[in-house]
Amino acid sequence: MAVRITDICINCDACLDECPTESIVDNDENPTGEDIYYVNPETCTECVGDNDSPACADACPTEGCIVWSNPSTDGAVDGQPVVED
Repeated sequence: MAVRITDICINCDACLDECPTESIVDNDENPTGEDIYYVNPETCTECVGDNDSPACADACPTEGCIVWSNPSTDGAVDGQPVVED
């Protein structure tokens, strides 16, 4: 499963340069037409093998904006915001 950027995205660009697979595109290139950034699920690896957690989520200043469901990631649940304690 890929990382997903939710509709609370503020389009700040923090995640774009952090993605090791260049799977994130800005709102102008979002194939869904939504005005938020988009993660290509076919190329996103959730940073497995590159980082302990998705690098985009670590860089994102908006709490709960980036979600994922990698079972090896500290209890993250698909569809639930990933919130740092």
